[in-house]
Amino acid sequence: MNERYLKKSGIGIEGYIAILAIISITLHLVLRYLIPGLQSYSLYPLYITLAIGGGILVIQLIRKLINFQFGSDLLAGMSIITAILLEEYLAGSLVVLMLSGGETLENYAIRTASRMLEVLAKRAPTTAHRKNSDLIEDIGVEQISIGETILIFPHEICPVDGEVISGNGVMDESYLTGEPFLISKAPGSDVLSGSINGDASLTIKATKLAQDSRYAKIMQVMSESEQKRPHLRRLADQLGAWYTPIAIIIAILAWMISGEAIRFLAVLVIATPCPLLIAIPVAIIGSISLSARRGILIKNSVVLEQIDQCKTMIFDKTGTLTYGKPTLTDQTVYNNNNPKEILKLVASVERYSKHPLASAILEKAAEENVKLIDAQKISEPKGAGLHAIVNEHEIIITSRKQLDKIGLGKDLSILPQGAGLECVILIDHQLAAHYRFRDSPRADSQSFIQHLLPKHGIKKVIIVSGDREEEVRYLADHVGITEVYAGKSPEEKVDIVVNETNQAKTAYLGDGINDAPALLAASVGIAFGRNSDITAEAAGAVIMDSSLEKVDEFLHIGIRMRKIALQSAVGGMSLSILGMIIAAFGYLPPVAGAITQEFIDVIAIMNSLRTIWKPKIMSDMEFIKKEK
Repeated sequence: MNERYLKKSGIGIEGYIAILAIISITLHLVLRYLIPGLQSYSLYPLYITLAIGGGILVIQLIRKLINFQFGSDLLAGMSIITAILLEEYLAGSLVVLMLSGGETLENYAIRTASRMLEVLAKRAPTTAHRKNSDLIEDIGVEQISIGETILIFPHEICPVDGEVISGNGVMDESYLTGEPFLISKAPGSDVLSGSINGDASLTIKATKLAQDSRYAKIMQVMSESEQKRPHLRRLADQLGAWYTPIAIIIAILAWMISGEAIRFLAVLVIATPCPLLIAIPVAIIGSISLSARRGILIKNSVVLEQIDQCKTMIFDKTGTLTYGKPTLTDQTVYNNNNPKEILKLVASVERYSKHPLASAILEKAAEENVKLIDAQKISEPKGAGLHAIVNEHEIIITSRKQLDKIGLGKDLSILPQGAGLECVILIDHQLAAHYRFRDSPRADSQSFIQHLLPKHGIKKVIIVSGDREEEVRYLADHVGITEVYAGKSPEEKVDIVVNETNQAKTAYLGDGINDAPALLAASVGIAFGRNSDITAEAAGAVIMDSSLEKVDEFLHIGIRMRKIALQSAVGGMSLSILGMIIAAFGYLPPVAGAITQEFIDVIAIMNSLRTIWKPKIMSDMEFIKKEK
């Protein structure tokens, strides 16, 4: 069975070695303690593990040694060889299990982080129905040309970006926009590749090639984000980088000065890095368990090690710092228009929009029992608002910034002043109404943002959003964030995150699919809520309940985990170094050294187990409020 096959199967060669070690150790214990007549055969399973598994691992570690890569696993390889020379076959097999098992878990985490690309790839449409006069033919999506007519059957995935030319229906665009809404479609509406059609057939005109469409673009930026993912050095490797050379130097000096090879072996026996190989994983597993009980899913254990090192925190806006549900609070009408009639016209157009404010308008119309009517010639030019024809009236729903551009700058003076969410309604090129909305900031947004620096050492806080600048800045001013990036696409979000990550370790908090690439690019990606499987796969941690207090708990769990892991690892290694020095002077023979090391391991592991227990304080946000 070659290595290429093992990788393809998903388990990896280290996984098979770990399985072999478990079977061999179990068989050894059974033969030795449960079947007295076969005690003489009890070592044979261990021989197999050390010969096959130990041999493969030692060869891999020798390659690292040749490349001057000194980590905790290198010392483990030397421990395997030392155990064989000392005929401590059970100890050597346990080291094989620890080493291969740790690498298997890490490789699994890396594979899991790539699943969102597999999910996207499986959803990508491969065929389309091209319509030519009365003839409909199935073609590959790569054969679609711009301007061709494509028919989308009910419940199919849209194969290409386009514009509806015939039919009325709805589409689910949540995979692409992150907004869990069904968007109405009519002639003139834009459609995005990857969106799911509703119950009615739609005929569209392709406006982009399949490889240039939105769905393909998101897959491309996700792939690029994985390549840009920062390399995070594990805590055990950081500590092992200096511990391993110290242990080897002490062992060599003991041999050279005394002239006794037994002292070299004695030093290496007590130097076996179990505080690194066992105590740190135990601290991580305990913290993962505690996180799960608190409604926090840890997808990649590295985030627990890294969150305490992050100095920059980047937030998406809608659904993270806000509740993500804007409501229509004020309706100001002009030119003797009827408020209910204006609402009827506006809602009839907004049902074809994917803008978050559309849902607020539609909810208001439903509250007032407004009956919607059909709209035609719908278009939504970027930055220019929503245009349509309803009951032979031209309806434009836009921002106050656009009034100057369309020759209505004189009306700016009569619009209500103040920041926040708003839109301006024009009917037949005349000012008809002004709507104001409120997407309420989460009750804990301000206290959470303001406690990041004093309690967690976060020196830089940023909002990166696809929403309009005035909306984003209104929220930023409310919660106390000064650095704002508005109107950003998923690709632009990634660029910002990569740039910040190059300066300091970053944590990114987002909830939509359009946040997934940025979650991948950050040092620590935190998915907020359960809106999207794609977002959850891209993140290192998932906050199952949409609560910033839970995010604070995650920060505290990570900080506590790193603190306890360092206590266990550094404390254990310090005791081991003391034991190495004693062994180097000949006062601690190999067998006694092995027993001493076991005591050190137990102390380190028991300390690491503290991470399982809930501390008295899980979040300090309330303390910030009380101090104020």
